[in-house]
Amino acid sequence: MGEHALGMLLMLFNNLLRADKEVRQGFWRREENRGVELAGKTVGIIGFGQMGKSFAEKLRGFDVKILALDPYIKIDKNEFPFVEQCSEKVFFETCDVVSLHIPLTAETKYMVNANWIQRFTKPIWFINTARGKNVDTQALVDGLKSGKIIGAALDVLEYETLSFEHIDKENLPSPFQELCAMDQVVLSPHIAGWTHESNEKIARILAEKMIKVLI
Repeated sequence: MGEHALGMLLMLFNNLLRADKEVRQGFWRREENRGVELAGKTVGIIGFGQMGKSFAEKLRGFDVKILALDPYIKIDKNEFPFVEQCSEKVFFETCDVVSLHIPLTAETKYMVNANWIQRFTKPIWFINTARGKNVDTQALVDGLKSGKIIGAALDVLEYETLSFEHIDKENLPSPFQELCAMDQVVLSPHIAGWTHESNEKIARILAEKMIKVLI
């Protein structure tokens, strides 16, 4: 999942989605697709469980400052000396990039809303590989239109079914249609961490847990 989040972020920073489409159409627009470097940016991770840790690990070689916001754990500085656990005030004042790695609970449902977006001092790039209903899509669209959000990478959508298998193609909400029309948005179908390797790892972990119980 960390690799997927990083890949989507690099697509946003380097305008790869738009550039790919343009080249396929015969357009060679170099200046218009000039990118932004990740080095020197402050990346904020919300939720420092297994997925948040994975993303932080993948960022280590990019010369970024990594902030973590998670009120339910205390980060081990010996294990993660390159991560700064910070207050909400510092997080909202300094982040350039924000990535969600949280479960869907009553507390986190639609956590990303208009008021939340407005709290950031600087315009941000936004990544969600957590749960679709962590984010109010209309608020996200409005943030993209206003410039408060520079670009968004979404592996999950508010409109997914409970099984995460599809969205209702016959009744696509207008906010989702607007997202699809924006070239500063990268979308994928809930596949962060959905790899051949992860399939094997899940099976192995389950087997190990079953063996422990039986023994």
